[in-house]
Amino acid sequence: MSLPALLLVHGAWHDSSAWPLLASYLPDVDVRTVRLPSTGEDPRLLGDLYADAAHIEAVLGTIGGPAVLLGHSYGGAPVSQTPAVPGLVRVIYLAAMMQEVGDAVLTPTGGVHPWYWDVHETDGDRPGHFGVRDPLEVLYNGVDPQLAKAAAGSLRSQSLASVTQPLTRALWHDVPSSYIVCEQDRAIPAEFQRSMAQHADRVRLIDSGHSPFLSHPEELARLIREEMTI
Repeated sequence: MSLPALLLVHGAWHDSSAWPLLASYLPDVDVRTVRLPSTGEDPRLLGDLYADAAHIEAVLGTIGGPAVLLGHSYGGAPVSQTPAVPGLVRVIYLAAMMQEVGDAVLTPTGGVHPWYWDVHETDGDRPGHFGVRDPLEVLYNGVDPQLAKAAAGSLRSQSLASVTQPLTRALWHDVPSSYIVCEQDRAIPAEFQRSMAQHADRVRLIDSGHSPFLSHPEELARLIREEMTI
């Protein structure tokens, strides 16, 4: 039985360089990645939530067959905003924002920025954007120190617009869904993940921090494969 293609959507500050280790444990899967417009070097060039979703939709359109869509962390928001295109058979949320229509990423906090965000409000022609404080502690607990250091060195700015714009659709209403809770997460607490996971058709657990694609890639690949084949 051939497996669907798998499109991996990274979280805030990251890009497609987050995924090669995980992909190496899925050698028989057509793994695709995206680089979201909301993340980058120059704050003046960053896209927003809707640009991210449009990019995901465009990449899905190139697959030409059955596909599974996985969003990590912030990536769950543009994944939810993506239309249920033909061929999309499942959506997987990995420690991700799985929210309802009308919600923004910051809705659960009442618009308050998490302590580990390094926020820069709009200043002249520089739109609002934010980085991350202490990524080794917050994002990469449980990751090999050298690997974590390399990952932290690749992080970029994230647009504030991407976390303040509301969802106008929620893909999980239209496509079968799974949620993978990271039980040792320091960025998005597991308790909050479980509350969002109530929207999902199936819930899985992994005893990892926020980035199991780096700390537990083989176990995460197994969970993803199981969700793709059920």
